[in-house]
Amino acid sequence: MQDAVAPIAPAMARGAGPHPKRLVESAGEAGLAGILTSPEYGGAGGTHRDFIEFIEAVARADASSAVILDVHLSVGTEPLIVFGNADQKSRYLPKLASGEWLAAFALTEPAGGSDALALQTKADRDGDAYVLNGSKAFITSAGDADLYIVMARTESGTRGVSAFLVEGAWPGVSAGVPLAKMGLHGSWTAELVLQGVRVPAANRLGDEGFGFTVAMSALDSGRVGISAQAVGIAQGALDAAVGVARSRRDAGLDVDRTTLADMEMRTAAARELTRHAASLVDAGQRVTLDASIAKLYATDTCVAVAQAAVDLCAPDSCADDHPAAVRFRDAKACQIYEGTNQIQRVVIARHVLNG
Repeated sequence: MQDAVAPIAPAMARGAGPHPKRLVESAGEAGLAGILTSPEYGGAGGTHRDFIEFIEAVARADASSAVILDVHLSVGTEPLIVFGNADQKSRYLPKLASGEWLAAFALTEPAGGSDALALQTKADRDGDAYVLNGSKAFITSAGDADLYIVMARTESGTRGVSAFLVEGAWPGVSAGVPLAKMGLHGSWTAELVLQGVRVPAANRLGDEGFGFTVAMSALDSGRVGISAQAVGIAQGALDAAVGVARSRRDAGLDVDRTTLADMEMRTAAARELTRHAASLVDAGQRVTLDASIAKLYATDTCVAVAQAAVDLCAPDSCADDHPAAVRFRDAKACQIYEGTNQIQRVVIARHVLNG
């Protein structure tokens, strides 16, 4: 898959690459769109270690492609794998695992930010259906996704959030124009609008009021994927810096070996933290703390390593399309989505204080 991604990386960096759905279709053709899905539903039946190795490899070539595939495989599909009933799995997992359908995750709202309980999207029961009204912000692949996992409020309080499987083609589902972002130009990020969307009760994911559990479980596992994405970006930035350093060494010029060593050390450490968290997920153990540690360290690392790569590759890295510059812009988003790094520090400190 990395060989397929590398040729489109320059176009993705300009926001001129293939649509997200086409990328997932290509992954499906390679048997990689359902890494975490059971063979019973057309998937590869892989582990989270397999998943993070895949995401890191893709991110090393192109971060935009990695975030599209990461969201599809993790927060877009995994909640259905974990919490879906047999009917829901049989209807949707084969399409997602084959790459025929693209999945997305819709939790964040314009006024909510990092507070998952502040969501205002409502789901009102109407007979054998729910009617959803509201809007979601910063949704990856919005407008191109076929299936959204949507969190909506069925009543007040922590137990008042429910999760729904919403098809993108249903009446009342629409998306805004993709945002012009600092980085990740090849990944669509847009508002998702729900206006009077009728969702069959059969498409509620888990019990009513169980949505917060679904969302937090998805984010715990999803943060491991973001960690892998960050490691891939860091490795790609390091690759660019090493290439320049070798050329300068061979020309008899000085090379900043100390900075290169620090870049390698931090990237290697981030990779091991990510692998450890993935192994815990595979073992069925609680991963909240370790996922937060991996996400925090790996994403801080990818920003630091990408910045160092820009410095080491200067003055060529001043060019907008230089590999180090592209990765520096892409890296920042990793500190923000799927729980900002400030939130990760809150999570880690809470665990330390509570024992």
